[in-house]
Amino acid sequence: MRPRLVVLPALTALVAAQVVLAGPSAQADTAVTVTVNTKAGLEVVHEAAVGVNHAIWDTTLGSDAVADLLKGAGVKAMRYPGGSYSDIYHWETHTAPGGYVAPNTDFDTFMGGVRRAGGQPIVTANYGTGTPEEAAAWVRYANVEKHYGVKYWEIGNENYGNGRYGSGWEADDHPDKSPAQYAALVRDYATAMKAVDPTIKVGAVLTTPGEWPDGIKAEGDTGTWNEVVLSTAGPVVDFGIIHWYPGGDTAAQVLAKTDRVADQIALVREQSRRLAGKDLGIALTEVNTSYGRNTQPGALFAADAYATMIEQGVFNVDWWNVHNGMGQVREIAGHTDYDDFGLLSSGSCNADNTVCEPALNTPFAPYHAVSMVSRFARPGDQLVTAVSTDPLVRSHAGRRPDGGLAVMMVNEDADAAKTVSLRVPGYSAAATATVLSYANGGTGITTATGSSSSVALAPYSITTVVLKPSGSTAGGPAAPARPVLSSVTDRTAVLSWPAPPAHVKYEVHRVDGVNSQQWGETIGTTFTASNLSPGTEYTVNLLARDDAGKVSWASPPLTFTTATPAASTCAVTYREASNWGNGFVADLEITNTGTAPLAGWTLTYTWPTTWQQVSSGWNATWSQTGYDVTVSNTASLAPGASTTAGFVGAYQGPNVHPVKYFLNGRLCTTR
Repeated sequence: MRPRLVVLPALTALVAAQVVLAGPSAQADTAVTVTVNTKAGLEVVHEAAVGVNHAIWDTTLGSDAVADLLKGAGVKAMRYPGGSYSDIYHWETHTAPGGYVAPNTDFDTFMGGVRRAGGQPIVTANYGTGTPEEAAAWVRYANVEKHYGVKYWEIGNENYGNGRYGSGWEADDHPDKSPAQYAALVRDYATAMKAVDPTIKVGAVLTTPGEWPDGIKAEGDTGTWNEVVLSTAGPVVDFGIIHWYPGGDTAAQVLAKTDRVADQIALVREQSRRLAGKDLGIALTEVNTSYGRNTQPGALFAADAYATMIEQGVFNVDWWNVHNGMGQVREIAGHTDYDDFGLLSSGSCNADNTVCEPALNTPFAPYHAVSMVSRFARPGDQLVTAVSTDPLVRSHAGRRPDGGLAVMMVNEDADAAKTVSLRVPGYSAAATATVLSYANGGTGITTATGSSSSVALAPYSITTVVLKPSGSTAGGPAAPARPVLSSVTDRTAVLSWPAPPAHVKYEVHRVDGVNSQQWGETIGTTFTASNLSPGTEYTVNLLARDDAGKVSWASPPLTFTTATPAASTCAVTYREASNWGNGFVADLEITNTGTAPLAGWTLTYTWPTTWQQVSSGWNATWSQTGYDVTVSNTASLAPGASTTAGFVGAYQGPNVHPVKYFLNGRLCTTR
């Protein structure tokens, strides 16, 4: 992130938070059902899941007031030294040539604030103007001399923004600004830093699927940024770093962008497995919105984005920023929005002092959203699948070690309240529940006692219902580990796992929307799923059941896609020739692998997402209706012959390739 520089005024007294209740809705309540499937386990909340960014231009960095506010919000991770400043910052001299460094923002001061807040640091080593030796010395100082125990270290910040792809905002003194150079030096950084402390985790900068410059191959490079970095540095690093600033001119446009998260993270995971040969952790170390940064749209986005990322196994999500500074002032959702990236007010004014932010450290709406997330998703909780009948009510759920179940709902309807009926099949809840809520314009989170079966959501609000079990949940078996895909064909999949404990069997459940379908059970270590559909995505969980009938939490999920037929009468190869960040040129090579000639042909396929589109094509007649693409040609195609049809495509999110193709109605082999 290129920071908006603001010198903050001296610390002033905090404005006391006032708890306000949601007012009456502008429209009649709308009935909604939210169903929680506890068998469809997602990921376990990491200890560093809820994080923020600090920056060395912030005069209040590390102060008691800020640390206490972050602790109150449940923030567990704090990143330093601050966005693009990371690539000009020299920790030992506490200098950033070309940038402003506020007094009392050195590393030790930062660590004092982290410890007071009860969090852990995430430190970005200087790649742009630094060296592996400088980074290794920082590790030595932090972990050997000072015993700070800094576990997570990034190598640089947004280093693809060094001008390699045309736009340059990130400092990079290396003559070679290619991803190959970055990847080679990341190996050197990781080697030097781990020689000092082998227990640390090192992260490499990646591009976020669907966001510039992801997918672009610069002249002279052997692949895209991610392809080169993961191939070279992936084997020696521990996690990948992505940033996300979804664009949009309205609340509706921005709030809808969380629908892209699952595909974003799935693509990063697929790339890491294929190119690095392992599953890398994923950290989203910068995120913010483009609309309503200080008002309720920003809060709704923050709550949904954090929860969705954590569901997908992102171990750390860091809001940009704690303080930042005023931008364009306007009214959004009935309240003044200062276009400030900060969670807390900087107390700054515009150039002529006619408009000023609230007092220094006054929390903006996204601060309360982060507080809601930390109360919903606590370290060690397992998030599970929750589905809403209303697309404007985003729903998330999590199981707690004490047997409790939390359901967080984000009402993105600015005008209508929603009456939600909660359904949790297989879970026996006590009659009453704790209800936490944050309403539009609120200055704090309200807590009340309510029903465990229904709840009213105010317009533009975040609400969490914490259920308690009606009886004891102790004594059940431990949750199984995530199953492993040992092999897969077009019709079968072999799953494996470590042996279950004695007197315990494992059930294999396939997630089917809001429901789970049991495929089978075994006391062994493998299971073969049969009669699957070719080219289809499946998600499965394991549950352990003991002799007494007690059932464990679900395992983390395994998601896989079956192959297309190894033998068919046709084969299709998809090749992307070029990409410019939101569009691309690709070819489809179509081969008649049958024994009969084709007197004309029609190929059909379906885009995996709503944001992919064929703009134009050649060597065939191209058309698209909804997700479905049709490519036809009247020319004959002899047995063994191939033909190529090309097209220009456009996309506004992760560019997920089609999985299966049909030629004259017959499913082809995808090569």
